[in-house]
Amino acid sequence: MADAASHAAGLIDLLSKLQSRLSTNELGRAQQHLQWLQAIKGSSTSADEASLAEGELREMSGEVVSSNPYSRLMALQRMGIVHNYQDIRKYTIAVVGVGGVGSVAAEMLTRCGIGRLLLYDYDSVELANMNRLFFRPDQVGMTKTDAAVQTLKGINPDVGLESYTINITTVEGFERFTASLTHPSDRSKSRVDLVLSCVDNYEARMVVNQACNELKQVWMESGVSEDAVSGHIQLLIPGETACFACAPPLVVASGVDERTLKREGVCAASLPTTMGIVAGLLVQNSLKFLLRFGSVTPYLGYSALKDFFPTMRMLPNPHCSNDMCRKRQAEYEADRPQREAAKAAADAAAAEEEKLKEAVPVHADNEWSISVVDDDAPASTAASTSAGDSAAAPPSSSQAEQLPEGLLRSLPQADEAAPTGAAEDVVSVPAEADLDDLQSQLAALMGTK
Repeated sequence: MADAASHAAGLIDLLSKLQSRLSTNELGRAQQHLQWLQAIKGSSTSADEASLAEGELREMSGEVVSSNPYSRLMALQRMGIVHNYQDIRKYTIAVVGVGGVGSVAAEMLTRCGIGRLLLYDYDSVELANMNRLFFRPDQVGMTKTDAAVQTLKGINPDVGLESYTINITTVEGFERFTASLTHPSDRSKSRVDLVLSCVDNYEARMVVNQACNELKQVWMESGVSEDAVSGHIQLLIPGETACFACAPPLVVASGVDERTLKREGVCAASLPTTMGIVAGLLVQNSLKFLLRFGSVTPYLGYSALKDFFPTMRMLPNPHCSNDMCRKRQAEYEADRPQREAAKAAADAAAAEEEKLKEAVPVHADNEWSISVVDDDAPASTAASTSAGDSAAAPPSSSQAEQLPEGLLRSLPQADEAAPTGAAEDVVSVPAEADLDDLQSQLAALMGTK
């Protein structure tokens, strides 16, 4: 249908240009054809839009065709990087803050084919936001959540999108935020697999921290500095890692009033490059966490001026000011024996499986008793293989024939001079000798006359 619509559009354009050259009767017929083609084009476009809106692409296919939006993603599975990429359709991620980092992260997740996205923000799109890679001038005045849903739905209609235009730092907003994260049937459990905090202020980060501590929800925090040349991402697992209250950021620890950074006539710097880098690091870490491949980074910083990427791991503070954080720490310690037992069992099973694996030879043995050892094989293995081959090889003639003691068998070297013959074997022939003289000398050597 899409091809028919494109052909109809081309014919409409050509007929429109030819109208000035047609007679009255021909012009009437051309107008009828134009109306018919326009109807076809409209119905084809509507059908295509309806099919996309219904989300016909339900299955991720690895088929390499131009019409498959997932072929490049599924190639990760074919190359052995990810073994279960199609499982990304099962996961739900909440993105809190649809600004410079959050909007780009949401777009990346949508293109990756995430199952469901929950978007939270209370602000509206302004022209001042146009440097943030995502929003368009025609979306000015829309709420950021509605504008994001509009754009993301057009990118990938397979992704389920939920938008919440709320301020999570208010009492009502916090209640709606936590309620939207939980299962309707069990308000004590989260229905999302990961929360991404992309907010730009300390107060909102503390709200996300509190909600995730209460729900035992794993989340990742991200941020870009006020000068727009550095940023960071951080993985937070309640009870296992430091929560956001365990290690306050520098802007609070140094005693700076955050409200002075955002006042009338003053704004923070914003570079789309830094926003894009931090969003990319955040989504990359999220994919590794959900799909279980690679190494998930607990904390990764970024300094654009020096191209510096510091990493670290932050343990929870036993004296954290957050009550729920201390409670989760106690629960984590209480579960330590079970975790260690499970890990030991998993390690033992992996070791047993490794033992059962049969070694695949580089090639089969052959009649010449030549064996090739893998370059990665230990030296002891290579030595034992060589020794085994030597024992199995048939004895050579030198091994079968034993020489008397004191005698050695050796072969002359190529650079050794040949032994000089006896003096009587050397014949001098005068230069003036004729053929008869040569024949007589030859007869004397042969003992004939």
